[in-house]
Amino acid sequence: MRATVVGAGINGCAAAWALRRRGVEVALVDQFEPGHVRGSSHGRSRIFRLAYPERHWVELAEEALIGWRELEQETGATLLELYGLVELCSSVAVSSRDVLEACGIEHRLLGRDEFDVALPDGWIALWQRDAGIVRADLALEAFRGDLPVEQRRVESLDDVDGDVVIVTAGPWAPLLLPDLPVRVTRETVAYFAHDSAPLPSVVELDEATRHHAMYALHDPVYGLKAGAHHAGPVADPDVATPPDTALVEQITSWVNERFPHIDPEPVAAETCVYTTTDDESFILERRGRVVVGSACSGHAFKFAPAVGKRLADLAIG
Repeated sequence: MRATVVGAGINGCAAAWALRRRGVEVALVDQFEPGHVRGSSHGRSRIFRLAYPERHWVELAEEALIGWRELEQETGATLLELYGLVELCSSVAVSSRDVLEACGIEHRLLGRDEFDVALPDGWIALWQRDAGIVRADLALEAFRGDLPVEQRRVESLDDVDGDVVIVTAGPWAPLLLPDLPVRVTRETVAYFAHDSAPLPSVVELDEATRHHAMYALHDPVYGLKAGAHHAGPVADPDVATPPDTALVEQITSWVNERFPHIDPEPVAAETCVYTTTDDESFILERRGRVVVGSACSGHAFKFAPAVGKRLADLAIG
């Protein structure tokens, strides 16, 4: 069996890894060089967490945790750095507590003297130990291994060889599969200087949706990375634009409020493209010889080992 993966971001590389482990001959194609900054998988860190207010995400994260450990053991790379997670919520009902309890996952509510995050009156903070960051750049390298990337732009899937074609092209997937029900946005993240011990990852949940609204995590270079989830404008992935200054201001204001002990001015900012469905779910399905691995809705990096295995299952049939 021969499989071609179109898109060498985290899920494309994870699918290639899963297929190669099963003896499938894999070709990896991308229009840009490995680790490029035009898509959704670049950077040094992404949040890893088990805490979600929906049980299916918690279970997928548990599966992914096993997969990350398998990849670490196989490659010798340290990919997870687990500093814990602090989930900030306007009330316990908004938090992930009920789902974590149902899944038997250790967690607890924190007292105000147990963490260095400033909260509005009446808010709560939930602690979950099995969380922190995935080293994004190292994870890409570990999944890809010695597999070369054929650097070319694919304009039509008819031009792609292979018994099966896995499309993990992120924001370019709708160009190859025009009926994908997704929107493409360009998101902004900002970095802040923090030279003390790494902070836990922080996720602030939206009261109405229970999805995360603002977030912060450790960055190995600057110290802290922060962003506003799904706040960026609709974008054309072929048009590179700078970080949104209004979003940098919004992120900076939130960091100043929640982390008063951190340097108040950002030291850097960059963009990341999201390809999102209406309910922030993933599209993982087979259409003839084509396996679709997009959209990933801005929160898929943590699930990459599990998503890669599912795409391999679909490819093998």
